[in-house]
Amino acid sequence: MNNREIQLEDVIQIIKEKLNSGGTVTFTPHGTSMYPMLRSGEDVVVLKKPEGRLKYLDVALYQRGNGDFVLHRVIGFNKDGSYIFCGDNQFYKERGITDDKIIGVVTAFYRKGKHYTGESLSYRLYKSAWEYLKAPMRMLYSAHRMSKSIKKKR
Repeated sequence: MNNREIQLEDVIQIIKEKLNSGGTVTFTPHGTSMYPMLRSGEDVVVLKKPEGRLKYLDVALYQRGNGDFVLHRVIGFNKDGSYIFCGDNQFYKERGITDDKIIGVVTAFYRKGKHYTGESLSYRLYKSAWEYLKAPMRMLYSAHRMSKSIKKKR
């Protein structure tokens, strides 16, 4: 079988049709925003159409207003019912993502051929650690940026 890279925007209609018919879609994401959970170009995710609303800490594929496709984690909910997303390796919160922009939710992923689901003990531990370490990491990152800024002014 000949594997080749294709752009998501080239096959998004096929992906949507497959998910809307109850199927799943498997692909290898690229980018560093979900590191360390997902390694760019190496790990594989399995998507399905969400059954109802996304839950806190779900990882979903959605489309931004500018047309970009993003795979990030739900970290909160706005009063209007829209989602707040953030990549595991990012600090910027993306607000206002609505259900109509959600394409699929990650139900499993593969790393070095090993299968992980949302119920896998190691993945549940990862999500818990990520949830508790995100705030302290954000503070350390801000302190680091401030110290660099002060050093530049000297």
